[in-house]
Amino acid sequence: MKIIVAITGASGAVYARLTLERLLAAGEVGQIALIYSDTARQVVEYEGESMPADPRITVYDNGDLFAPPASGSAAFDAMIVVPASVGTLGRVASGAAHTLIERAADVMLKERRRLVFVVRETPLSLIHLRNMTTLTEAGAVILPASPSFYSHPDNIGQLCMTVVERALTQAGITLPHYEWSGR
Repeated sequence: MKIIVAITGASGAVYARLTLERLLAAGEVGQIALIYSDTARQVVEYEGESMPADPRITVYDNGDLFAPPASGSAAFDAMIVVPASVGTLGRVASGAAHTLIERAADVMLKERRRLVFVVRETPLSLIHLRNMTTLTEAGAVILPASPSFYSHPDNIGQLCMTVVERALTQAGITLPHYEWSGR
């Protein structure tokens, strides 16, 4: 599989790092296109995170609208925006694709491919909710970064992984993960 991971300037860089680590552990993932928004790198550094390096990861400049993720013919299978700012979400919902992240998301929608927004914002305004509705109606998955506690996580990483595993499942990645058994 070919996956796009977009990191926006929303807080929650740990979600992006864990997503990349899990994608690299998935045998079915052969290529990852990584795109940072203009402020994402600052947030990643501020939050003390660093993204994994691997030959399967190609980093594209968010201003490069000639990069492969900008075209449906590049045939990426899915895109995960993690963490997703409501600003990016709103611009995609309006069809205004001025950056590579926005254009890649637009391509996923028009090609009817999997697009997952791991939204990291609270509280949500009516405008945010309407934008989420628009994207859901267009075929995207809105996955708020709301961790679950069923698995009794021992640390922040395990807690955040409950969100990452849900996002990966929505993107069509099959990896072992916690499943609720009712116990």
